[in-house]
Amino acid sequence: MSKRSTRSWMNAGFDAWALGWESAAVMGLRTAKIAQGGAEAQREAERMVTEKMTAAFELQMALMTGAMGMSPATTTRKALAHYRRKVRANARRLS
Repeated sequence: MSKRSTRSWMNAGFDAWALGWESAAVMGLRTAKIAQGGAEAQREAERMVTEKMTAAFELQMALMTGAMGMSPATTTRKALAHYRRKVRANARRLS
């Protein structure tokens, strides 16, 4: 494995770690909002499911059209970046 390839996989590992950390924060924020109950909680729960389905569909389309690159490391990093953008947007909205 070349140094560049190793570095790319290390970066992917960092991206995965960051996604996990950011996702945990969003889950906490969402849990608090849903625990309050009411119409806002209902909308948040529905939004959560809809966003997940939409994000997965967008990623599938990018994979099928070749927009994710050809190397496994590039595809992995782009997929992680795709989900990190969604998670960061939710963190901003919920904070």
